[in-house]
Amino acid sequence: MKRKNKLKKPKVSLKKGAELLKKRPFKRKPAPEERIREAFANVPNITDETLAEHREDVLSSARKFIYPLQHSRKRIVFISTSLAVLAIVVFFSYVGLSLYDFQDNNSFIYGVTQVVPLPVAKVGGSWVSYESYLFELRRYMHYYQTQQQINFSTKAGQAQLVRYKEQAMNEAITNAYTEQLASRYGVSVTNQQVNQEVGLVQSQNRLGSSQQQFNAVLNDFWGWNVSDFKRELKAQMLQQAVVARLDTGAMKRAESALNQLKHGADFATLATQVSDDTSTKSNGGQFPGAITQNDSNVAPQITAALFKLKPGQFSGIINTGYTLEIVKVLSRQGDSVQAAHISFNLQPLSKYIAPLQKTEVPHYFIHI
Repeated sequence: MKRKNKLKKPKVSLKKGAELLKKRPFKRKPAPEERIREAFANVPNITDETLAEHREDVLSSARKFIYPLQHSRKRIVFISTSLAVLAIVVFFSYVGLSLYDFQDNNSFIYGVTQVVPLPVAKVGGSWVSYESYLFELRRYMHYYQTQQQINFSTKAGQAQLVRYKEQAMNEAITNAYTEQLASRYGVSVTNQQVNQEVGLVQSQNRLGSSQQQFNAVLNDFWGWNVSDFKRELKAQMLQQAVVARLDTGAMKRAESALNQLKHGADFATLATQVSDDTSTKSNGGQFPGAITQNDSNVAPQITAALFKLKPGQFSGIINTGYTLEIVKVLSRQGDSVQAAHISFNLQPLSKYIAPLQKTEVPHYFIHI
């Protein structure tokens, strides 16, 4: 069989194609010279007379881009300010709830109280800072967690934590009353006095034999650095200075005894007659054993004074913070001494704070 070749008919007829060519004739590309002439033909002719007109045309064209940018800038400032205000409100709401409702004491919250002077109580006209309360509380918690292994998340631990919170609050309130009394009676403690006391403690190896050990002891026991230790020491020294200023009776008794010694009175006899230390007065004020420079059973101020005296010499009046002391070296053997003392008890600070507590009752902002 012969195969028939079937040719497909073109979709567009020749006649129709000719008509399309007539409608869309081929365009000749213009020469480069012609395109340059066309481009420069659209450039405006600027003269001195038309300069102002053309400048206004250019500025008016730019303004349509400037105005939206100005509007966007104002909107950005408004949004940024709103977000900043919102962040501040959220931050202080969180801090307020953490401190006054949940009573958190973590490092972040404590850091906030170190920067923002938020109150925890008010004593008369004085505000008690939340930071001073947490400063005391956190050292209690650190000591009992690290040294006594107390778990404050347990029921028993929570009960103990309440007691430590009460102690910390009492410390903060007491410090506020002390500052009021110190201001009233012109009592102060200088940084130099604090540094001398720190040096005394370090020289007697009571908190480590080196600065590194000293820092380690402070951190291990209380979570403190040296600045924290000095702060606490300064508060204690101010309390002691206030008591020494107000307890005029103890000072008069000590001055009287010292005057008698200077006029030849027998130390042992006078100790028996006037000393407040019932454990030693019957023995002429003699300490029960030999005393060394780092003896933890004797106040550091007494130890420092004893090792400056020769056998047979007695000191002036020494303020240990709790007693006024006059000491005498009886004998020295190697690195230790036999000594005696005449002791006068100072009144507790609470005696002088009690009247303030009646007239200026503390107002607390948290309930423990």
